Amino acid sequence: MVNTNIYVDGFNLYYGAIKGTPYHWLNIAEMCRLLLPQHSLHRIKYFTALVTPRPGDPDQLTRQQTYLRALQTLPDLTIIYGHFLSHEVMMPLAAPAGGFAKVIKTEEKGSDVNLATHLLHDGYQNDFEAAVVVSNDSDLLASIQIAKTELGKVVGVLNPQKHPARVLMANATFMKQIRPGVLAKSLFPPTLTDARGTFSKPATW
Repeated sequence: MVNTNIYVDGFNLYYGAIKGTPYHWLNIAEMCRLLLPQHSLHRIKYFTALVTPRPGDPDQLTRQQTYLRALQTLPDLTIIYGHFLSHEVMMPLAAPAGGFAKVIKTEEKGSDVNLATHLLHDGYQNDFEAAVVVSNDSDLLASIQIAKTELGKVVGVLNPQKHPARVLMANATFMKQIRPGVLAKSLFPPTLTDARGTFSKPATW
């Protein structure tokens, strides 16, 4: 069994494999155990940011915080937060209307940089034999290459997106697709208990 750290790009996983599915209540540790049977999970680092609720969905943040609470019932899982930036930009309108409109653009910042930093820091500290990145973000290529070539580490990728990034496929030690069948087998029970008490999966997403 290979001593392995898992580095999860939370939003890449969500938008690639979770949004619009019944798998929001995902136990990431169980998913990794199913996909990585030869690996012993040493620690999991989950990178995300707290959302700002939209006017039509005021419970969005509450649902996210409930899910993060569920993740924190997993031993050796740490949540590392980035942040959101919102700003006004001028965007072109689609034809045939043409012209421009001022819109509010919201971007999640920090998760990819935080993930790359932790991957390399832990690698230099010899905290793992293998690292597995849960993301399809090609911006993580340099950190994966350094961990492989300079540190001599096994670095795999679990891809949540339909089409794997070619540069990650070419440079990772291995890549596996996260498929619905595995997600369906990797859900938390509907009710969980932590130090604060008992809580349940949100009724709707």
